Amino acid sequence: MCVCVCTHRLSAHWLYQLTRILEIENLWSPPAMAMQISSVTYMKALPLILILALTITRVKCADPDPLQDFCVADTTSNFFLNGFPCLNPSTVVASHFKTSALGVPGNTKANPFGFNVTLTSAKNLPGFNTQGIAIARTDFAKGGLVPPHVHPRASEIVFVVKGELLVGFVDTSNKLFTQILRAGDVFVFPRAQLHFLFNVGKRTALTISGLNSQSPGAQIVPLAAFGSKPEVPPAVLEKAFQISSEEVEKIRKNLIGG
Repeated sequence: MCVCVCTHRLSAHWLYQLTRILEIENLWSPPAMAMQISSVTYMKALPLILILALTITRVKCADPDPLQDFCVADTTSNFFLNGFPCLNPSTVVASHFKTSALGVPGNTKANPFGFNVTLTSAKNLPGFNTQGIAIARTDFAKGGLVPPHVHPRASEIVFVVKGELLVGFVDTSNKLFTQILRAGDVFVFPRAQLHFLFNVGKRTALTISGLNSQSPGAQIVPLAAFGSKPEVPPAVLEKAFQISSEEVEKIRKNLIGG
């Protein structure tokens, strides 16, 4: 199941500083092996502890670790969960951990951008459930583009099988990082950063990507902005993109038809 698990860690340096402050304020005196603290002293120290903890806490969010050897997804279950329930381990077979889905070329004519993504899922690879990983095949037509998009729950590492691609991502300071990739090259897109892949070669291209979540999510900027249901109000798009109402309608028609 995919959930965000947040753990809080205090560094050794800050733990040391915290104990020094408490000692100085006579709120805590460490005995040889244990700490004894009265309820009155504890209540006096608690605000300071909370303030320091909130200030120096680091938060780490990712798919949770499995609590058993595996949790093969039961895709027939009627339970609505954040992920998938497990099959009884006694019913699991080796084929649950294998898929041939990525061996089939995708239809790059299915969208106006000229690309197709085939992603592992609980349907085609039930054994990957709770493992915190996914793998994707992306096919590019000549001139095909994976438009600017984000994966809110995963970092991505892309391997070029064939072709020549211009790839890049934009960080939160709006700095662009780009590279030309060829067969055998690898590139990393940091988690949740806006990125794109563009086939600039003379032939079709193919990539294989690894993502560190079984449900990385994907939000393609032009489709999210101009193809949402219900629609984003035209006035918002006109102001945000500095375009006219006629241009909003034209873009919507080009992207989603109608």
